[in-house]
Amino acid sequence: MRQRNVIIALTVLAAGATGWYLFRPERLFIDDVVDEAFPGEGVAAASAGPTALASGTFHSNAHETYGSATVYQLEGGRRVLRLADFETSNGPDVRVYLVAAADVTDNDTVKKSGFVELGKLKGNIGAQNYEVPADVDLARYRAVTIWCKRFSVNFGTAPLGASGS
Repeated sequence: MRQRNVIIALTVLAAGATGWYLFRPERLFIDDVVDEAFPGEGVAAASAGPTALASGTFHSNAHETYGSATVYQLEGGRRVLRLADFETSNGPDVRVYLVAAADVTDNDTVKKSGFVELGKLKGNIGAQNYEVPADVDLARYRAVTIWCKRFSVNFGTAPLGASGS
């Protein structure tokens, strides 16, 4: 009887630890705030400076998501996605994707349309930058999605339009 109770207790403990690891419930209450400088900030005024190629405003999907997303062309041809005035929920294994769709309002569109991962979300609040690979065609990848990879959930999306639209 005593051995049975020990086995039950260990099983419950293992299940609890596994559940905590998978769901990371403390992240619902803890914000990761980031405030990255814009790439090339402080570059001499004589330079042409960055050019906005595409931009959009986030709308919420599974979680409330706010802010803007802009793809900039920097000197030397480098491209960067900048999230500004950004805020969403925190969560486990959250990523930034460029999606091959005009907009994304569900989870299936991300999976079916195709995407390019730009990296792990650096923080659920604040300004942050992500390198856009040179071979990514912005005419095809027209939406930025905040994606929970662990649970295949679209937190929010910013459809990208030509700069100034």
